[in-house]
Amino acid sequence: MYWTVRLSGGPQRVNHAAVIIGDKVYSFGGYCSGENYRLQRPIDVHILNTVTLRWKVFLPPASSKHEAPYLRYGHTAVVYGTKVYVWGGRNDDSACNKLYCFDTENLAWSCIKTQGIRPGARDGHSACVIGDDMYIFGGFEDDEDRFSQDVYKLCLRTFTWSYVYTTGDPPSYRDFHSATAIGNRMFVFGGRGDQTAPQHSMMEIYCNSIVYLDVVEKKWCKPATTGDIPVGRRSHSAFVYKDHIYIFGGFNSLKGMHFNDLHRFNPYTMTWQCLQPLGEPPSKRRRQSCVVSGSRMYLFGGTSPVREDELPPPNYYPDHDHLESRLNDHDDLHILDFEPSLQTLCLMSVIKHQLDITYLPDILKWEFYAMTTHNSTIQRLKSSNQG
Repeated sequence: MYWTVRLSGGPQRVNHAAVIIGDKVYSFGGYCSGENYRLQRPIDVHILNTVTLRWKVFLPPASSKHEAPYLRYGHTAVVYGTKVYVWGGRNDDSACNKLYCFDTENLAWSCIKTQGIRPGARDGHSACVIGDDMYIFGGFEDDEDRFSQDVYKLCLRTFTWSYVYTTGDPPSYRDFHSATAIGNRMFVFGGRGDQTAPQHSMMEIYCNSIVYLDVVEKKWCKPATTGDIPVGRRSHSAFVYKDHIYIFGGFNSLKGMHFNDLHRFNPYTMTWQCLQPLGEPPSKRRRQSCVVSGSRMYLFGGTSPVREDELPPPNYYPDHDHLESRLNDHDDLHILDFEPSLQTLCLMSVIKHQLDITYLPDILKWEFYAMTTHNSTIQRLKSSNQG
């Protein structure tokens, strides 16, 4: 297991949502500190080619403004076939509960009409697909001004919402947790709760228990776990590789700590393990995105504390002199290779020791440049109906 690539110059995005289809990563929305998120601007879609490691951006044409979602953060995106379904999230004014579909083959948005019991507008929830259904859990409900611990299901064939009545002890009210699907189980970890939940009193709590919902039995279970159990956190990333759940990064406000640790959870033995991959890890951060393709995980974006030597004078933030005002938004891309080939390991050695590549075959030179050349420009794409 090796951190093999570290490139800057990609989209500077925080609290975005990303998926992978084929050899392309699709990243939807998010924010960048200092920009205005009260205006209803159309969402951007940044697309990473995982072969060339170059980014492109798609902005919907003006003619599709009613079909495309507005720029947002705290939303979710899931894959079903070749389409991506984006739900929830908010800008600085309000949250949303409409369902949007992004067709990756035609680069086109559509707003999907749904029926049934639709969940209220929220952000900081989780979403995952099991079979033909998308499951929504938790989040912070905008209209009710409260945390949620409810489960909703959307059938992606009929676009019908339903409320899922569950048994067992559900996870506590929370937002910015993760929910990961393995088989018929949805595993929930982390997130931010409150001592007065479901209300938000700023007395935050962080749970480090893992809980799963059996979607067939509709029953919550809290297994006894062992091993290197992670510290409770929010705004981390969770992803699956070979039926194991991986947790990266996140933030715990009670400890005042950001993380860049990597933990693996075995859902069969209920055991945690803290991993130490080779190579240079990403900096401590939260609200990044992580997606897996083949034996590689692609991590990008997020935000980290500004280093002490980079801090401005104490009176630089007269109205917001706290940790949230001293963060650095990232534009970097990192790749974690779970099973690096001999060729990749050799290229890593060439990079590390700055060896001469003059006599390498062209195909290896091309891969070397892809792994080491930072993104300087992001090409803008057009949909098929833009000509």
